[in-house]
Amino acid sequence: MLTRTTERRRHDLSFLRLAIALQTLTIFLQAVSAGLLLTSSYGETLHSAGARVMYGASMLYVLAAVLAWKPGGGSPRPVWHACGFLALASAQVVLGIAHVPSVHLPLGVLMFGLSLLALARR
Repeated sequence: MLTRTTERRRHDLSFLRLAIALQTLTIFLQAVSAGLLLTSSYGETLHSAGARVMYGASMLYVLAAVLAWKPGGGSPRPVWHACGFLALASAQVVLGIAHVPSVHLPLGVLMFGLSLLALARR
């Protein structure tokens, strides 16, 4: 019984690490598509599609954090981090739609740094 619980916990943590890695990658790709937004005609389409994927990756991070916490009885801290990140992603989407680059760009850099930090901690 203990082996099954330990194995499930390890599986949940690897899913959490995968979700954070996916989120980090999508944020990095958003930075690339932002550069394309400034230099090419298709950059806006890529950046818009990437925003949806990044938001979905943030929701996946919340799901993975809840799955890693609830069944294993671990710390709820990753859930709070994931929910905070989803709030930042929501603000980022709103700021992007409102065309407020003076806040949108620094927030994107902050989000990439925080996501990279979360990935390094897992």
